[in-house]
Amino acid sequence: MENIDLSVVVPVYNEEGNIKEFLARITPILRKIGSYEVIFCIDPSKDNTEEEIEKACRSDSSIRYLMFSRRVGQPSAVMAGILNCNGDACVVIDVDLQDPPELILEMHQKLLDGYEVVYAKRRSRKGETWIKRLVSYLGYWVINAASDVEIPRDTGDFRVISRRVVEELRRLRESHGFLRGLVALVGFKQGFIEFDRDNRAHGVGNYNRYLGSLKIGLNGLVGFSTFLLTCTLISGILISIASFFLALGIVISKLYFGQNYPVGTPTIIILILFMGGIQLISIGILGEYIGRIYEEVKHRPRFVIERTRNMGTIRDTGSRD
Repeated sequence: MENIDLSVVVPVYNEEGNIKEFLARITPILRKIGSYEVIFCIDPSKDNTEEEIEKACRSDSSIRYLMFSRRVGQPSAVMAGILNCNGDACVVIDVDLQDPPELILEMHQKLLDGYEVVYAKRRSRKGETWIKRLVSYLGYWVINAASDVEIPRDTGDFRVISRRVVEELRRLRESHGFLRGLVALVGFKQGFIEFDRDNRAHGVGNYNRYLGSLKIGLNGLVGFSTFLLTCTLISGILISIASFFLALGIVISKLYFGQNYPVGTPTIIILILFMGGIQLISIGILGEYIGRIYEEVKHRPRFVIERTRNMGTIRDTGSRD
């Protein structure tokens, strides 16, 4: 393994407009820290993202990339970069410059002060709709209320982790790489630095503008708790109890008060629809967990690397055997 002070992992997809400016801002910062490598993890893109990174690689051997054989998504791309980095510490950052590279100096210094993980916590979030902010807020609240581990609120993947944490992440062979949850699960001494998040430098984001955090939140909730299954059980018990007392009330009112109930009343229709909805929701929740089990037991690789540049020996191919 190369002797490198800091590795920077950058997942990219359709980001050709941000590559040059990103490197222009981050490279002077990394030089102040010491030796470094920048690993772009490229999901096959529809624009010239790969060509822009290839140009940078030819001019600087510390700029590197992993190119996947198909689109694997940001979580798997990030994990591929982390598991193949060589640094004593590793930074995960997006290329769109919403997370300021200048913050890396302060985060790395905090790591040297004894922390194993230093994450960036957002004070404000420019360019995000109120719907997305609301979904994110509720998502963090639900996950932390239900999960076995506490995931820091108002954080993304932008963080610095030590080599010790990288090696612990290597031991976790889950196919769904929810980095925020996995790092929280690993533990160790963790700290944060607050910052104001900027707008994207160029282009548009690849997540849904309004509900982009919903899928991430569901992944965290299903992957780190059985809360939804417990809710299903409790809902079934409460509905059964309510149905029993409703039936008892109907019998009493008919026998003792002479109340006549015509067949096919709206109440019956509403109850049938309500119960049908509850059953479908319950089946859907069970399906999420069963589907997760199905994905894990197949032991398929999390990513397949098609080619690399300036990487040397690949340390992790994504296999979970």
